Amino acid sequence: MDVKWVIDLMESFGAPGAGLAIALENLFPPLPSEVFLPLAGFTASRGGMSLLAAILWTTAGSVAGALVLYYVGALLGRDRVRRIAEKMPLVKVSDVDKTEDWFRRHGRATVFFGRMVPIFRSLISIPAGVERMPLPTFLVFTAAGSAIWNTALILAGYALGENWHLVERYTGIASKVVVGVVVLAVVWFVVSRLVNRQKVQERR
Repeated sequence: MDVKWVIDLMESFGAPGAGLAIALENLFPPLPSEVFLPLAGFTASRGGMSLLAAILWTTAGSVAGALVLYYVGALLGRDRVRRIAEKMPLVKVSDVDKTEDWFRRHGRATVFFGRMVPIFRSLISIPAGVERMPLPTFLVFTAAGSAIWNTALILAGYALGENWHLVERYTGIASKVVVGVVVLAVVWFVVSRLVNRQKVQERR
């Protein structure tokens, strides 16, 4: 991926530029924080910004991006989600109810740990908005999870210096594992629904 625009952003605006890059990464998941954060650490190691400022601004950027997606979920709302579920093949409204119940019981941990999981880092904000998780709670757990993730990758980039790109290599493996698990889960869901549908038809 061409990161020249990110480098220019950080060189021009310093830590606030890094924060803006991370806010955009939250809104557009294909943009990888696994690149931006180590690069911010490397920039800090060269004196382009302070290490503390890099952590604070990128965490603020994470929270800002997550907040936008939270409101997207809030605007979407439960009723629209149910209507969408009714029109989707193989999906039942009861699936939405189960997801809502699960999120009500585990929402805080999901938001906190989700901030440290590739792909879900951005997406988790939408169901939080749909379920109208109390905004102060959402902000606290989003900020805490983001701070841990951002600090770890920024410090890695700071320590590795010119080799900051090695961080992307190893976190990229984790991203592929997550994608693989998601794909397998979707395949299992589809196959199980088709099998159950076939059994119902045979009983008739």
